[in-house]
Amino acid sequence: MIVWAMYDIKKDKSRNKVAKLCKQAGIYRVQYSVFLGTLKENEKDSLKLQIEELIDKETDSVYIFPMSKNELKSTVLLGQAFDKKLVTDKVKQLFF
Repeated sequence: MIVWAMYDIKKDKSRNKVAKLCKQAGIYRVQYSVFLGTLKENEKDSLKLQIEELIDKETDSVYIFPMSKNELKSTVLLGQAFDKKLVTDKVKQLFF
């Protein structure tokens, strides 16, 4: 399944660890606090559990949205939707 993972995490240390977990899970950074990629259901669940251990539930927000390929292809990208320095060809393939 295709997933978007996005977060607003106050502490640098926790934020950096969450970014590292997302990369290790195999999803790609498309903006500083936004990742996109393909995960199996169990990989998504594992990522969720690992992130839950790192964040402060009182101050931090993390969203992991599953999305079908059709929904992704109908996503509207405006302006500088992705940081061109971060987006890989694998991410571009999801859209085009």
